[in-house]
Amino acid sequence: MTLTSSLIALVSVVILFSTSLQPAVIALSSDYYDQTCPMAESIITKVVNKAMLNDKTVPAALLRMQFHDCFIRGCDGSVLLNSTRNNKAEKDGPANISLHAFYVIDIAKKQIEAMCPGVVSCADIVALAARDAVALSGGPTWDVPKGRKDGRISKAIETRQLPAPTFNISQLKQSFSKRGLSLDDLVVLSGGHTLGFSHCSSFQNRIHNFDNSHTIDPALQASFAASLQNVCPMHNKVKNAGATMDSTTTLFDNAYYKLLMQGKSLFSSDEALLTTSRTKTLVSKYANSQDEFFKAFTNSMIKMSSISGGGQEVRLNCRFVN
Repeated sequence: MTLTSSLIALVSVVILFSTSLQPAVIALSSDYYDQTCPMAESIITKVVNKAMLNDKTVPAALLRMQFHDCFIRGCDGSVLLNSTRNNKAEKDGPANISLHAFYVIDIAKKQIEAMCPGVVSCADIVALAARDAVALSGGPTWDVPKGRKDGRISKAIETRQLPAPTFNISQLKQSFSKRGLSLDDLVVLSGGHTLGFSHCSSFQNRIHNFDNSHTIDPALQASFAASLQNVCPMHNKVKNAGATMDSTTTLFDNAYYKLLMQGKSLFSSDEALLTTSRTKTLVSKYANSQDEFFKAFTNSMIKMSSISGGGQEVRLNCRFVN
């Protein structure tokens, strides 16, 4: 898919936020590696495709990895860094315990380093892998703006900044706004929930002791709620119990929005998208048109993946600073 003129403008002026979330301006380029490492993208695509064949959960993991990277210190690959004796890194923060498929980034990095040592950043590999995860799952593709640098700071405590599955619409709006993302971006990026699986802990608030008047969130469709209660009883002891995010968990499509309109969403933050007229209108739009969803998702992913935290190096190993 080629970029429209509006997307070209978007990659020229993008949003940067530091730990204090103050905006600044940087520039990324779609042809950043054309001269220095022209094989980089094809290498990443092949690695992602092979990993997907062995593990169907890889696409959801790679897409989630980018969200969780970009929402802390910008898209600087800080989510990839290992903890050290003196520092607990982001990947070991409570919100990231279930993140996986880091090995996919490692394999791609190793192969790229063999071809173009010290050129392609880990942050760019994460962005490209997320794009490939979507495209290879039946979703849209897009030209990823490149030129990110890798950060040297990664703190588990900062994962508290990630939007929680229990957030209401005002909390979600504030979280996205801090990162230069709009209410429209919130709705379309939530569509990433079309891929993957959730553990019971992320939605148990909706199916047990919801409030003083209801055991179950009344917004949930009754039989769907009952099925969730069956999988996730109040005193669940099955470690990996949970539910798929939508009915086509390995296919990137608009089923998430269709189910949301039917009262069959998992998270409170999903249901929150139906609580304002603007967001509900968009949910309905994407439920009715997969093409419109794909088009909007492409735009919002380019916007989100262009948030930079001001990294300053190209790591030689994505798990460790140079």
